[in-house]
Amino acid sequence: MSELVSEEYCHCPFCAEAISIVVDFSAGSQTYIEDCQVCCQPMGVVVDVDTDGYQSVRVERAS
Repeated sequence: MSELVSEEYCHCPFCAEAISIVVDFSAGSQTYIEDCQVCCQPMGVVVDVDTDGYQSVRVERAS
């Protein structure tokens, strides 16, 4: 079974710095805006949880 809250590592789509974000998978699939901890640009965080429990996270430039 996967963890419901997890620290995920990614790269900012603006400054390319390695950052970590804490994701709550218990809310299911979701999309929200979070500022980069380095350059403060808005990142779109996309959390996917499928019916089999597979979890994935990606970040993209927020518009």
